Amino acid sequence: MLRPLLLIPLLVFTGLEASAATGIDEFFERFTADWVRASPELATFTQYFSGAEQVRIDSQLSPETERVRKERVDRARRGLAELRRFDVKQLSASQRLSARVLEWQLDAVVRSARFDGHHYVFNQGIGGFPAGLVRFLTDIHPARNPGDVENYLLRLSQVASRLDEAIVVARAAARRGIIPPRFILTATIGQVERLAAPEPGNNVLVASYEERISKSPSISADDRRKFRLAATKTVTDSVVPSFRRVIALLEEQRKAATDDAGISKLPEGAAAYASRLRGYTATPLTADQIHRTGLEKVTQVEGAMDKLLRELGYRDGSVKDRFAKAQDDHSYPDAPGVRTTILADYEKIMREAERRAGSLFDLRPKALVVIRRIPEYAERNAAANYSVAARDGSRPGTFNVPLVGPKFSRLGMRTLAYHEAVPGHHFQVALQQEDKDLPRFRADRIIREGMTAFSEGWGLYAEALAMESGWYDDDLPGKLGALDAQLFRAKRLVVDTGLHTKGWTRQQAIDYGISVSEVERYVAAPGQACAYMIGQLKILELRDKARRELGGKYSLPEFHNVVLRTGAVPLEVLEEVVNEYIAGKKPKG
Repeated sequence: MLRPLLLIPLLVFTGLEASAATGIDEFFERFTADWVRASPELATFTQYFSGAEQVRIDSQLSPETERVRKERVDRARRGLAELRRFDVKQLSASQRLSARVLEWQLDAVVRSARFDGHHYVFNQGIGGFPAGLVRFLTDIHPARNPGDVENYLLRLSQVASRLDEAIVVARAAARRGIIPPRFILTATIGQVERLAAPEPGNNVLVASYEERISKSPSISADDRRKFRLAATKTVTDSVVPSFRRVIALLEEQRKAATDDAGISKLPEGAAAYASRLRGYTATPLTADQIHRTGLEKVTQVEGAMDKLLRELGYRDGSVKDRFAKAQDDHSYPDAPGVRTTILADYEKIMREAERRAGSLFDLRPKALVVIRRIPEYAERNAAANYSVAARDGSRPGTFNVPLVGPKFSRLGMRTLAYHEAVPGHHFQVALQQEDKDLPRFRADRIIREGMTAFSEGWGLYAEALAMESGWYDDDLPGKLGALDAQLFRAKRLVVDTGLHTKGWTRQQAIDYGISVSEVERYVAAPGQACAYMIGQLKILELRDKARRELGGKYSLPEFHNVVLRTGAVPLEVLEEVVNEYIAGKKPKG
């Protein structure tokens, strides 16, 4: 059981607090705009502003400097101080909730500031650097008109400066004893080499954006030709040489690196990991508690898998070996165009899920969700993920899936689509974005601290809901894949805490049943993998409590309404909201 919410009191400063509820709405709007202005990438992703201001910001990239990180913490401190001047008794219920969420987030930014330097500046994760920057430019930067193309070229001209700044930060971190493990450096070097290797005209920074602008009717063939020439020159003269400088740094660091995997090896590493767990799970759970929960869930899920494997005729060998045989037996044939077939099958799964969700959900997003392959330069080190639709409708919600191969099993496809798309991340994230009653810092998930456990927990909850609701009744191999996904998330709890607090090696984590790319992801992003199942367990716990205490007044779609209308919040805050909902539904007196 997770401990209930412990609210931080909102302090009242007589004579300073806003007397009208509109005061805090104005604060939310002003503070959020200032926060977004400090991150051009965030401003572009959300298209937060309009007119000349948005156009100007769309030409910039955030400096990769320690000063920028310090300014973010200082901004959080100032916002926290101003927020605490409001008298909570003067606010509406919705405003109180938003204030609680923002206070939790800003407090988390401030509390974790001492460990900002514990991240690996360059790493191989899809959100890591520099792959995250490349993905932002090629996938997120808008491609609607000639002005967007001009801004893309301006941003492309800044890439080398951003990489050189990051090199400075990485060198400073190394002097403090913070160097990535050798295997993380090796994976990152490989990724950056793939970014630098193609002929400049075929580089993803040229070819991918060129493909996107070819679909815009307002961008002429002559504009596209000029873009290709200019972008190719910038990549040749500036970007590729900066990639080479990054590789040289990482090669240099690899000579001094070890294969020690855990963050606990770093100065103040244990405290840094505890801070990461707090931020990612939004609970006070310790690493030992999470590790034990993982072990218990692994035993439980493996028992269910053993039973289903026997039912399907797989009776000999370990659960792992029998599942591997089932995967092979239910794989796509190795044929030309297999990836196109897989993407089409994912499309069918999503459309079927939308139909089936009708009886379980009153709330449905307006935005469309589509399927897309993760670019080849990044998919080797990437996991499937969801990208929210653009607020202006220029980009749909997107279920991004890696298709590395050479084998492709069907067993996990439905579960993955339910998690990333319908009724998982697409329902939760798109509905939150479309909710006009939320302040924009919540609707657009502007500050991410404390959000991961809710968002990823909802994705896992969507998987469990599909299984409970009979979506696999005609597909027992698919149900086996769903159980394997649950086993994977349970093992994550064990492996992440094992790596970072119990001295586990990379190979030990791989031997426990986690893939190489996943293990390396956990090493690069300590604690993040724990958010998934911790979030799912909390949502299930709250749903069970609502069903138990409300009896005949309980409604599953109504419970979903409460959770989805709340949107991504720290789990402690979600528990408070659901408790208030239950209290409000119970008979009075």
